[in-house]
Amino acid sequence: MLKLYIGNKNYSSWSMRPWVLLTQAGIAFEEVRIRFDSFDDGSQFRRQIGAVSPVGKVPVLDDDGLVIWDTLAISEYLAERHPALQLWPADARARARARSICAEMHSGFTALRGACPMNIEADLHEAGALVWRDKPPVRTDVARLVAMWGELLAEHGGPMLFGPFSIADAFFAPVCMRLKNYALPVPAETKAYIERVSALPGVRAWMDGALAEQDFRAFEEPYRLRR
Repeated sequence: MLKLYIGNKNYSSWSMRPWVLLTQAGIAFEEVRIRFDSFDDGSQFRRQIGAVSPVGKVPVLDDDGLVIWDTLAISEYLAERHPALQLWPADARARARARSICAEMHSGFTALRGACPMNIEADLHEAGALVWRDKPPVRTDVARLVAMWGELLAEHGGPMLFGPFSIADAFFAPVCMRLKNYALPVPAETKAYIERVSALPGVRAWMDGALAEQDFRAFEEPYRLRR
């Protein structure tokens, strides 16, 4: 059986992407959670994940000894292994666009990701208001998301970015968590997409797991002193 190594569900946005993809697609896998303690070289987390992955980060997919440690590579592998599930859009042009926006997510939106680290359990509305007021690059990132999602939803008719659920929606699920938990101002159609993503069974299951952790990690909490 596939094994997926992940970090804390409350914090690990990169872990969330393949976990949601696997769960929403109905692909059986074993979850192996490695709790964040710190990211220092001598930390328990580094020792445990270092025994699995050459880069010492989560997520990692292990398929009977084949180790894949990048979210895009994991997604491509799953799509190739399960072609009937159509994890990428069936249309070649739509598929190219889906890959493009996933690559953009993979390497971009650094202002939003840096200022608003994922934290599903916390109420970060006040922190979000300060970020929105003081960080123009975050506003630029959000404007790009609003434009991108609006164009794709209009073109494909929803409910997801390319019609049915795809890898693209799994990639942007953690972004939906950020926009929602920091209450960043977005148009109604963007809010509606965020709510549809949040209601997906795979996303809901991840959120429930994050809420159940109740594990405060100070280095992941720039806006709180305690839970």
